[in-house]
Amino acid sequence: MNYADLRRPDPRIARVIEQALGTAQSVLNVGAGAGSYEPANRSVTAVEPSREMIRQRKPGAAKAIEASAGDLPFADKSFDASMAILTIHHWPDKAAGLAEMRRVTRGPIVLLTFDPAHRPWPTDYFPELAALDEANMPSMSDYERWLGPVEITMVPVPHDCTDGFLYAYWRRPAAYLDDRIRSGSSSFWAMKADAGLDRLKRDLASGAWERRYADLLTLDAYDAGYRLVVAA
Repeated sequence: MNYADLRRPDPRIARVIEQALGTAQSVLNVGAGAGSYEPANRSVTAVEPSREMIRQRKPGAAKAIEASAGDLPFADKSFDASMAILTIHHWPDKAAGLAEMRRVTRGPIVLLTFDPAHRPWPTDYFPELAALDEANMPSMSDYERWLGPVEITMVPVPHDCTDGFLYAYWRRPAAYLDDRIRSGSSSFWAMKADAGLDRLKRDLASGAWERRYADLLTLDAYDAGYRLVVAA
């Protein structure tokens, strides 16, 4: 799977993350993957446990250290800020990972994550997605329990979002029928989607999807459940 191609940072979401990082000059990116949303105008240190993801980082990207969130190889208060973008659901021990981020960070911790209580329309066709979200995504209350006071804001997903994360195609439903597009989301790797895909294909052909979700087609952006969590 060409993650770097399918998961191209959306500039509107990037601006939200950049603003949250404030004036930080040294930034740690935990679960950095292929490098999405790493700010180009700051000193970035990337941490990623997967060699395959590290290999997909573009030339010129920050050098990635092969390590996990739960055991960061840095001294206390090493960075002005830290970030973790759509990655926490992959961490085996989320509380330990966030505690490590707090330990090595002097300033804000910036997280882009998903609220598992939210139900974007694809869960109507793929109820397994909701089950996966509930099993793997921390609840919004977990972050304050783990990090102390946090500010949580909704991150709207543009209708033409360039980043192919799970619910990015909310106004482009036919995209979910594309094997290549689905390969950009780890959730589809973890479930059998055939029944939902068959139903979605029928509803798109008959016009039933458009009738059911007609209000979405008038929106430029959508609350698909993504949240920015910032701990000062």
